[in-house]
Amino acid sequence: MAKYERRLQVSVQSAGNWPNLPRKSQVRIWARAAAAPYGDSGQITVRFVDADEGRNLNRTYRSKDYATNVLSFPYQQKPSLCGDLVLCAPVVASEANAQGKSLEAHYAHLIVHGMLHLQGYDHEACKKDARKMENQERRVLAALGYPDPYQVENQ
Repeated sequence: MAKYERRLQVSVQSAGNWPNLPRKSQVRIWARAAAAPYGDSGQITVRFVDADEGRNLNRTYRSKDYATNVLSFPYQQKPSLCGDLVLCAPVVASEANAQGKSLEAHYAHLIVHGMLHLQGYDHEACKKDARKMENQERRVLAALGYPDPYQVENQ
């Protein structure tokens, strides 16, 4: 099997034309970095949506009637990682502004966060699992050159 066939395939879609969306190449780097400890094969789709689509998906799949920053839809973890990430562009932009973060760093964080969900990490199950997930996010983001997203939030 050729090396390119084993690489995690990352498709990037946009359901709108928002300013300052990350480049597709950035999204692929972030997704692959978060998947690196897991392996490097599979298919991930990252889709940027508006608030209406984000709210509809959150309501349909999580019974929560609001647009959220990132939704993860895992389909398979083994033998390869397959799933979808949906990021609500207006929510991400609003959060980055409110938290005093760069939009790029916030997108990187949320894609890493979503990728960890696809791999089975769950921060809602218990505090121990949340700490484990946050620590993994910190490691991946630091390796990519981004600040600790939780330190920034708590300042």
